[in-house]
Amino acid sequence: MSDKAIVIVESPAKAKTIAKFLGKDFSVVSSMGHIVDLPQKKLGVEIEKDYKAEYVIIPGKKKLLTDLKKIAKTADTIYFATDPDREGEAIGWNLKEWMKLKDQKVFRVEFHEITKSAISAAFGAPRAFNEDKIKAQQARRILDRIVGYFLSPLLWRKVTRGLSAGRVQSVTLRLIVEREKEVLAFKPQEYWSIEAELRKNEGDKKAFKAFLEKIDNEKAQIETEEASGKIMADLQGKDFTVESAEKSMRSRSPLAPFITSTLQQDAFNKLHFSAVKTMFVAQQLYEGIETGEEGPVGLITYMRTDSTQVAQSALKEVREFIGSRYGETYLPDAPRTFKAKKMAQEAHEAIRPTGVDRTPESLQPFLTPEQFKLYELIWKRFVASQMNPSQAEQTSVVIRAGRYSFKATGSRVVFDGFTVLYKSEEELEEESKKELPPLSAGELLQATKLLPAQHFTKPPARYSEGSLIKALEEDGVGRPSTYAPIISTLVSRDYVRREKGYLLPTDLGVKVSELLVSYFPQIMDISFTAHMEEELDMIEEGKIDWVNILNEFYTPFKEKLDFASKDIKKEVIFSDEVCEKCGKPMVIKWGRKGKFLSCSDYPACKQSKSISSGVKCPAPGCGGDLILRRSYRGRSFYGCSRYPQCTFTSRELPSAEDTQQPKPEAGNPETGGSAQ
Repeated sequence: MSDKAIVIVESPAKAKTIAKFLGKDFSVVSSMGHIVDLPQKKLGVEIEKDYKAEYVIIPGKKKLLTDLKKIAKTADTIYFATDPDREGEAIGWNLKEWMKLKDQKVFRVEFHEITKSAISAAFGAPRAFNEDKIKAQQARRILDRIVGYFLSPLLWRKVTRGLSAGRVQSVTLRLIVEREKEVLAFKPQEYWSIEAELRKNEGDKKAFKAFLEKIDNEKAQIETEEASGKIMADLQGKDFTVESAEKSMRSRSPLAPFITSTLQQDAFNKLHFSAVKTMFVAQQLYEGIETGEEGPVGLITYMRTDSTQVAQSALKEVREFIGSRYGETYLPDAPRTFKAKKMAQEAHEAIRPTGVDRTPESLQPFLTPEQFKLYELIWKRFVASQMNPSQAEQTSVVIRAGRYSFKATGSRVVFDGFTVLYKSEEELEEESKKELPPLSAGELLQATKLLPAQHFTKPPARYSEGSLIKALEEDGVGRPSTYAPIISTLVSRDYVRREKGYLLPTDLGVKVSELLVSYFPQIMDISFTAHMEEELDMIEEGKIDWVNILNEFYTPFKEKLDFASKDIKKEVIFSDEVCEKCGKPMVIKWGRKGKFLSCSDYPACKQSKSISSGVKCPAPGCGGDLILRRSYRGRSFYGCSRYPQCTFTSRELPSAEDTQQPKPEAGNPETGGSAQ
């Protein structure tokens, strides 16, 4: 055997970065993720034998496993340097078991950033595999397999083929469906507001606005245009006098550095990145980027974390940076600490730059536009988190006009503090408030305009990826590392579609969710799903037995499954159309591209066709129908039924006027190319 130690990681990019730090005494190789998993075509779990799992080599990984075995035989020491979470622990453990190592010394090393100091510290203090972490990962994998293996075929038989269900996926779908029902059931209520445009005196060019807040010292509630008109008439000729003017200082503290969920939310809101894209780009930044003479280096700490902890060395570094770059007025007397949420793994760190001196500007030549944007967001949030609060002087003025009380508010930034680097939505809203002129009680103002406005109450907003991730985190459903693949699965199954930045359930998604809620209320219960997540965390901490947790779940689940299998009748929805081939009624079915019409005599007659929107294609001389289709990103668009002869596409369904005077838009709404 060679004196050269073997280090096994998941990805080639990570292997390349680590190899640079370890030097010639180590050979770093990649497993390309998991080597083994539960079998694809059977349950793979012996429930009666304490959930004994049957793992098999993932298709296409057999040669890689053989090569890793050969490499391992050349060394007497093997290090497993897989990611520092449950999944990474399980990948390393399974590799060790399937490589059948005998004479070699085996170590597990864990690090949360790929830098020289972190790698040196990890290899200087290797450890054994954490069996509790492995049990927690296995319990999650088996729970998800049981749900998917038994519920998916049930949906195939009772709804349509190709569907899937998941323990967390289905609860997430329920949230989206229930929000959509709230939106559709919402009945808007009319109300009116009245604003007064005021000046200190007639010649003053600067005006400010005050809104009607109270009538006879009660909250103003103006429900109709008629009521608004009466108030407007009553205000004519009234004196507008300052009743009170109060000033106060408002201090805003910076937010904590990013964890996985808050990074996904902020990247969606500010960069318009999907959760999948955010995690993909973050993985690149973590595993290592070529930075010229320095070579490949990990630019951020591990991106799957729920902890806001920051290493003492990083705190020291960022405080020195703030002091030298921005001055002592921006530096708190002591490092800021942030309260972690319940069950957060405090051994982990927040997402931060591995070196705060690597400013976004200095790295821009080496990064793609997406990498630069995400790194800049992470860097600014981290540095800002250790800066002093912002200070603003807020003015609140009450103005009396007879029985009517108006209110005006203004704001003036006294000290920008952390907002010199990072601004949340609250800070941006605060900045939008204008500074009021100096006002004092008893002062008479000039009312130059009265501005009535009609409004309607708005329904709750549909979920965006950012707001959905926030809701999942607040409810304790799933874990941040699972949010991106869950949303991606819901879209790929056509349970959900992306529309103008929001997630809308399809008819199929609603149907599946309602069926599962009806027959499997426990699985679809948000609090129960959150409770299961807490118990998985407790398995990892060695506090409870993983087999007992699986029994707690499986026993009631099996009872519901048996009942549903007998009770659910497959619903057949007939359309008004008849089959062009055999004359029998056409029925509505669901496929991977949405709803379609199929002959009721299937499989004897296999005639099918898309469902028309009822609007003709506006392309000149076409005559086809517009059909709702779905892009590969899950966005809906309308395309011509005569594709590929006609390549017309539109994000919106054209109106009758549009189809009379066509303005065709040939091109894919996603890419500008052919759409269908």
